[in-house]
Amino acid sequence: MTPVPLPSPPLRDLALSRQHLDRAGAHRTSPSHLADLWDSPDTRVLRLHAGRAPVVTTPEGPRLVLRSPAEVPVPGPEDLQLYLGVDRDGDREVHHVAVVSADAEPEATDGAAGGEEWRGLREVGQELPALDAGLFTEALAMGNWHAVTRFSPRTGAPLTATTSGWVKTEPDGREHFPRTDAAVIMAIVSPDDRLLLGHQPIWPANRYSVLAGFVEPGECFEDTVRREAFEEAGITIGAGLDDVRYLGSQPWPFPASLMVGFAARAVTTDIRVDGDEIALARWFTREELAEELRTGGVLPPPGVSIARRLIEAWYGGPLPVDDRPWG
Repeated sequence: MTPVPLPSPPLRDLALSRQHLDRAGAHRTSPSHLADLWDSPDTRVLRLHAGRAPVVTTPEGPRLVLRSPAEVPVPGPEDLQLYLGVDRDGDREVHHVAVVSADAEPEATDGAAGGEEWRGLREVGQELPALDAGLFTEALAMGNWHAVTRFSPRTGAPLTATTSGWVKTEPDGREHFPRTDAAVIMAIVSPDDRLLLGHQPIWPANRYSVLAGFVEPGECFEDTVRREAFEEAGITIGAGLDDVRYLGSQPWPFPASLMVGFAARAVTTDIRVDGDEIALARWFTREELAEELRTGGVLPPPGVSIARRLIEAWYGGPLPVDDRPWG
């Protein structure tokens, strides 16, 4: 029997994965780097409050509001100042920094014109241009790391942000670096070319997506795909080299994940959900999925996510449904 074909890589133009910024890590080590940039009118500042950034709507779509240091409020003592990198356009270099606050976004736009609004990355990430999406993703991920990395895991001593916001340092000089949690996410295809979608208990009714799970210590991505498919849905994935195929990856700073996307070929189809991570799971033909989308029986993941792109890679094109925010 000829194995069912799997979607082929790569997934192109994944939202949040189109990084056009040189992070210029060598600049971070200068103790005066952030102060020097704050003195430059050519610097551009991205402000984040409680995970949201100021956005303005233009004829081309949403854009981040990036301002010179003189145009933004002075950072407070609890605010994180972070060097993001440099955007090069010919001979012109524009350095970008972020000011990240845990406080709610200001009620007023402090004089901004053009309908500035504070929006989350899930809301606007898909529509932002590559530079804006990269800045927002980087600042949000780093802000999330700083928020939970406040004390030394060895001594309990408070940590200090150094290296332009990219290191947390103990009083004795020991350094702690940002972490990213690797997770696999996979479009599992049956021997008769159906797609497996699951529903988590915490999701709204009818919300379905592909399966996913975190990589465990000492485990490769392909083994994680096989383990998670079996643990969550009782599905066995083929053992062949091409039964698990890499398609692409996406940073997902909610709070600190890198989603590594795969297509996987199942050799069993009897579903046994674990009842914890996955409450319901179903196999769908393309015709069944289209009908469920039309009637609202299935709500797909949002367009900003790699999950949506994995489903569309199997489906053969965009899903016949308007995009909705995750919620």
